[in-house]
Amino acid sequence: MFLEFQKTELEADVWDCLEQVTDPELDEPVTDMGFVERIAVFPDRKRVEVDFRLPTYWCSPNFAFLMAFDIRIAVGRMPWVEQVQVTLNDHCFADKVNAGVNSDRPFSEVFAAYCDGDDLHAVRMKFLEKAFVRRQETLLLALEAWGYSAQDIVDMTLGTLDGIAFQGEEERKQKPRYRALLLAQGLAGLPADPAFVTWDGARLTTAGLRDYLAKLRGVRINMEFNGALCRGLQSTRYKEVRIGADGPTLIDFIQNRVPPRQDRATR
Repeated sequence: MFLEFQKTELEADVWDCLEQVTDPELDEPVTDMGFVERIAVFPDRKRVEVDFRLPTYWCSPNFAFLMAFDIRIAVGRMPWVEQVQVTLNDHCFADKVNAGVNSDRPFSEVFAAYCDGDDLHAVRMKFLEKAFVRRQETLLLALEAWGYSAQDIVDMTLGTLDGIAFQGEEERKQKPRYRALLLAQGLAGLPADPAFVTWDGARLTTAGLRDYLAKLRGVRINMEFNGALCRGLQSTRYKEVRIGADGPTLIDFIQNRVPPRQDRATR
């Protein structure tokens, strides 16, 4: 009984850990998106297996690899974990992703024919920029709604931003996430540093703020659309029907023959 309880606690710890791993395209935790299907902690309490599944059979291999890699790294950093096995299920590149990630082979080697020379860092930076934009826009719009002028916003320091207690749920969620990314990228660090800059580190200006917000809005709408699409596909994936050995085809989705599995692990 004690060992079973302890195992359950460790599995819960892994779930908590995976809340920090995001879908790179949507900047949403893989746990919230329902991608994680199984977590297993072995009796020796040193080995962990994580199975996950993406919304479609054809999801881009770059962020499939990135999610698998981030899952393995995040779980592997837990102090009691010595070995992590990550398995991507039902994906056209699952074999490549699983073999590459679990053997520490680089993305640029595994997907040399598809990545145009990009390494994993280059892929990650493209998605981090989108995450930065989305988090920043949430705060900028909230400040505008509170009556902050354009001058107030472009002159705001990190110290001033830290002292603002946002009331909305989304702003409260995104403030620490934005701040963490701002500091991680070296775009700010001291209380006197500007709170809002572009991804390239340029200061915002009052004259350019409206155009800048319009650009951020375009990124957000694209991410929200992709998020809605992913959730819709996720919710209708994999009924108990016979799917070919090569995975579902487009006609399987058109004919609604691929609804959700019923065996997803729950906490």
